[in-house]
Amino acid sequence: MRIFRNRLIPRSRRIFRNRPGRPATAAGAAAVLALTLLTVPASSAQAATPPSGVLDSASKSVSWKSPVYPQGTVGSPDKCPAAADDPDNAVCDRFDLTVNPPAGQWDDNPEGGVPVSIQWETPTDDFDMYIYDSAGKKVAESAGTADPEATVIPKASGTYHVVVVPYDVHNNSFTGKAYLPEATDAGNLTGFSGSHGTYEIAAGALKARADFLADDALRLQASPDGVLADPPGSHMIRTQPAAQRHTSSFDAGTYYGIRSKDTVLRVYKKPLRFGLYKADNRTPVWQEDAPLRWTSGGMRQSLGRGATEQFFGGGEQNGSFSHRDQVMNVGNNTNWNEGGFNNSQPFYLSTAGYGVFRNTMTPGVYDFGPHVRTGQQERRLDAYYFTGDTKKVIGKYTSLVGKPFMPPVYGLEPGDSDCYLHNANRGERHTLDALKVSDGYVQNQMPLGWMLVNDGYGCGYENLPETGAGLNKNNAQLGLWTQDGLPNQADEAKAGVRVRKLDVAWVGGGYGMALDACDEAKAGIEDNSDARGFVWMPVSWAGAQRCSVLWSGDQSLSWDYIRWQIPTYAGATLSGIAYNTGDVGSIYRHDAKMYARDLQWKAFLPTIMTMDGWSSDITTKKPIDQQPWLDGEPYTSINRKYLQLKERLLPYMYTLSKDATKTGVGAVRPLSLEYPDDPATLGADAKYEFMSGPDFLVAPVYSDTSVRNGIYLPKGTWTDYWTGKTYQGPTTVDNYAAPLDTLPLFVKSGAIVPMWPKGTTSWQTRDKGELDYDIYPQGTTKYTLYEDDGVTRKYAKGSSATQQVEVRAPGHGRATVIKVGASVGRYDGKAASRSYGFTVHAKTAPKQVVAAGGKLPHLADAKAFDAAASGWYTDPATGVTHIRTRSLSTDHGFSVELR
Repeated sequence: MRIFRNRLIPRSRRIFRNRPGRPATAAGAAAVLALTLLTVPASSAQAATPPSGVLDSASKSVSWKSPVYPQGTVGSPDKCPAAADDPDNAVCDRFDLTVNPPAGQWDDNPEGGVPVSIQWETPTDDFDMYIYDSAGKKVAESAGTADPEATVIPKASGTYHVVVVPYDVHNNSFTGKAYLPEATDAGNLTGFSGSHGTYEIAAGALKARADFLADDALRLQASPDGVLADPPGSHMIRTQPAAQRHTSSFDAGTYYGIRSKDTVLRVYKKPLRFGLYKADNRTPVWQEDAPLRWTSGGMRQSLGRGATEQFFGGGEQNGSFSHRDQVMNVGNNTNWNEGGFNNSQPFYLSTAGYGVFRNTMTPGVYDFGPHVRTGQQERRLDAYYFTGDTKKVIGKYTSLVGKPFMPPVYGLEPGDSDCYLHNANRGERHTLDALKVSDGYVQNQMPLGWMLVNDGYGCGYENLPETGAGLNKNNAQLGLWTQDGLPNQADEAKAGVRVRKLDVAWVGGGYGMALDACDEAKAGIEDNSDARGFVWMPVSWAGAQRCSVLWSGDQSLSWDYIRWQIPTYAGATLSGIAYNTGDVGSIYRHDAKMYARDLQWKAFLPTIMTMDGWSSDITTKKPIDQQPWLDGEPYTSINRKYLQLKERLLPYMYTLSKDATKTGVGAVRPLSLEYPDDPATLGADAKYEFMSGPDFLVAPVYSDTSVRNGIYLPKGTWTDYWTGKTYQGPTTVDNYAAPLDTLPLFVKSGAIVPMWPKGTTSWQTRDKGELDYDIYPQGTTKYTLYEDDGVTRKYAKGSSATQQVEVRAPGHGRATVIKVGASVGRYDGKAASRSYGFTVHAKTAPKQVVAAGGKLPHLADAKAFDAAASGWYTDPATGVTHIRTRSLSTDHGFSVELR
């Protein structure tokens, strides 16, 4: 997404340009329509005094009217002149709002602040609203395409300055409105009935319904208006779970109980409250500690909090993954910095054994303080509750909104993005110039899976088929960026387009708009080719994991940015987002050292890309591209090292991708997901580490240092990937030597890691006649490799294969046995036979290695090993035993014994 480009763009092409991000909400839209209009003189005599209004216990609402704007004025609030220089608000509209809230107004208010909206006379036009406190700090904004534009000033108190930018208008004006929301609580139960999994509940005008669903899920709806329905235009839910009809109810005096297979829902009578219990009806899963509360534009649920209960989820939450004692926002947001939530989702899960999806397309605030208060900006509750441990809850949630998509294998290789045609930052170029860049990847022996050749506002393309064909010759796929739609998908797909990036200019409204765009872009590739759609998107909503890689926006360059991205991407996995990532380095500034550090840890994310053509060197301030070889040595070699390692690990990452399509759990995980019983995994040290799959622990370096401190290793034996040194967890490692070429990386004992051969730079040119396994023996462990053709959708019809590997390491001088099963299944391009390489990290060297029924020759050293067709040797420096078999049929299994 390109928000600030420092170049001229014709207004006809400028959709959301040259201004900060544009979160759009519709909070309180219905309620504010009836607010009282304040009379605001428009005389130029009031030159430096904007119109104003007060909200307090006596005046609950205010409204103001803007001038008529013949056309758009400026693109962002920082372009607005001072009030004294714009006496009639002719360029930007201003309104001063003073809020004097009654005592306790924000203690437990569903909307959490003052809703402010602007509604224009002609809804096709575009006004953007920004709100600042008395110190000039921006506290709220709405800069999307909603009608009305609406936002909330959190816990408002004091004077605020509302600035409205007439961005894209045509003889249009608007009405601005704000109000103090007043709360109402649910009263006593007045009605209860139902059977066979569906129960109707009433408390006066409030109507509620509980539906028990398959897999012991519960859908709970409530509305003070008495209307229970899906949100308008909703298509988040792919498949509605079947009803669980075998339920029963009973009267326990103070509450009605509804018993399903594994849970009991309590419906308390005075006042109406709900609680979900385990089957014993004694152990709470969650319990409301106050009745439902609503205002004219919001509703919240209040739950008790366990003494050690932790909370996760919310989609992408920049800088965090654990939310106890935190306030978590969900909604459309294009704040790319720490604290932003541009790919958030209305879903959270608890270590008490449940998760909640709010079936809504409105923003929400989730306060995980001593009283857990979760609410959306709408007068309804529509929540799906799932029970189980964290991984099971993720699986159930993604079964509802869509499991993560299966990417093409080239999608797990690095991507490169730039604007070649009409790029004012780099001078006039042509689309075919992208081929020179792809040549550079080949010449520098660096993997490249795909390229976006028109990444930027005002950037078109030419010679698309020739460009696609040229990229294919370099084993890369053609991709296109779009700012405003997909009118030519069929022709573009026929020209070779296999990757799409959608920008805030089109999907910036988020919610349903984002899901529509994502589904459309993916289908555009799949309807016009046999390929899998591969889509990237910066602003999304629940369900986007089924069709898109999500990335955290235009990033700045600093060590701090590297730091907060670590928990961001790991935490997104806890909402079923399998592919969440960020630009390597940043978009606008470049520093060789920070780029290398950022690249090395992002090599352990499934998806990464560089953003070229917009950056300037941090020192010289001169324009600089960001391909990974341009900084010269030692950076080129370091970057090559990690890109080639990423490529070698693709069989491991690809299998994790397939697993995610079934479980909903992606590759990048906070330590707490794999070690839920270890409270230290929620500590300050572990926050800036992550697991890449179940086997790799990655502790990125996020400061200008050559020493990494505070590396937390959970229970078990961990092997330093580079030195072979072992650590016994739980422990914290300080003073870890991490020069620029070293990423702190540890492998869990018992790991069995499939790898492509050394030197592999493309999935297309890899040696299919060899497969390697990196093995860390401990006890008995198993691994199942998944393989298919990597690009088509035939896998969905069963064209794939699996191979199970079992390692038995009993210790005490007994042989270690590696049992490799047959590759079961068929797909186009499957190798009929292949040799196998094993690197075995054991405490003692074997005296003899037997493979496939015969002794392997013992070779003297690495040189002899590289020259031999099969054999083994133990490296005296590392203690690692290297083994290579002859070529063996993939239809048959075999064993390797280290005696």
